[in-house]
Amino acid sequence: MEPLLHSATTPHRTPSFKEDTYHLHNLKPSEKLALQDLKDKLTTAVAAATDGGSGGVGGGDTSMWGIPLLTAGAGTTEKSDVILLKFLRARDFRVQDSLTMLLKCLSWRKEFGADAIVEEDLGFKELEGVVAYMNGYDREGHPVCYNAYGVFKDKEMYEKIFGDNEKLKRFLRWRVQVLERGIKMLHFKPGGINSIIQVTDLKDMPKRELRVASNHILSLFQDNYPEMVARKIFINVPWYFSMLYSMFSPFLTQRTKSKFVLSKEGNAAETLYKYISPEDVPVQYGGLSRPSDLNTGPPKPASEFTVKGGEKVNIQIEGIEAGATITWDIVVGGWDLDYSAEYVPMADGSYTIAVEKQRKMGPTEEAVHNSYTAKEAGKLVLSVDNSASRKRKVASYRYLVRKSTVVM
Repeated sequence: MEPLLHSATTPHRTPSFKEDTYHLHNLKPSEKLALQDLKDKLTTAVAAATDGGSGGVGGGDTSMWGIPLLTAGAGTTEKSDVILLKFLRARDFRVQDSLTMLLKCLSWRKEFGADAIVEEDLGFKELEGVVAYMNGYDREGHPVCYNAYGVFKDKEMYEKIFGDNEKLKRFLRWRVQVLERGIKMLHFKPGGINSIIQVTDLKDMPKRELRVASNHILSLFQDNYPEMVARKIFINVPWYFSMLYSMFSPFLTQRTKSKFVLSKEGNAAETLYKYISPEDVPVQYGGLSRPSDLNTGPPKPASEFTVKGGEKVNIQIEGIEAGATITWDIVVGGWDLDYSAEYVPMADGSYTIAVEKQRKMGPTEEAVHNSYTAKEAGKLVLSVDNSASRKRKVASYRYLVRKSTVVM
């Protein structure tokens, strides 16, 4: 049998983008001055609003995500600095522009009720886990938010969600709720995880119909959530995306555009594996993560490998005792090859057992999940045969062996 060929998948970095560490010692002298200047101007603005009895930031209400921006109490200074630096970075450290953006955001959060939105029931159960949802982390620990709007190609669904202005407002509120849930997973501390990863699936996305909603979402997020996204990964990008991108482009800063990763149709798994471990990639994108896994704690790590064009790879899981049950998951990104599983007993004269007969796996099939209880000691062999293709494919697997509890 041919040996399994291992190929580590290392994260790819876009040279034009460098994520902030938020360590003050890494700031330029001018940036440190800008941070202090923003604090002073914010203090003055809050005092003036309080004295004048105006709304917005009146009453000293300058908290974001439970972090007071102007309180120097224990444990709050570093966290507030992280938030203030996000606003400064979004405006290239122009203090007055950063202050204006910050004050508008504080007013918006108060008016929108953003601090309490996570607990609201907005009635979008059919969209949860489908249109926008948090799922796992990337290789560096950033929470990952997935977005897929293909469901709205159905006119009835589109009318149900976006049929009038009130429905659109409710959807935007729900979309903010999803983002706020992700932000609650951030550290807000120097050197910590202070931003999320956005993955957007463009397959079947009705670009014209969603233009208004998309523009609202982009504008709302860019105005009120600066530097909250470390990377934007677009998968299943269709040929016409250049037109779609030109429509979005005027709403995006150059720094935001430097975070983009584009992946054409059929390459979702290969692209996502560069940034996200397969056990955290949803099964519909060539990973091993299923919705039911989210309630069972951290996912069991998977082993990655590559199947070259014209190659057959056999994964041998040895040392299985009689009576033991082995459970496994295996996936190949964009399958389109043959797969089988067999059990090979150790004893001479025993016959190999076809656990899963060889079958052609279609390109859109999800991860295989199966189990087998061994009657004899031996090994399980998982085979993926890419002999008929010249295309290299990324793949992963994991397994768990439970020994028999029967006392002989």
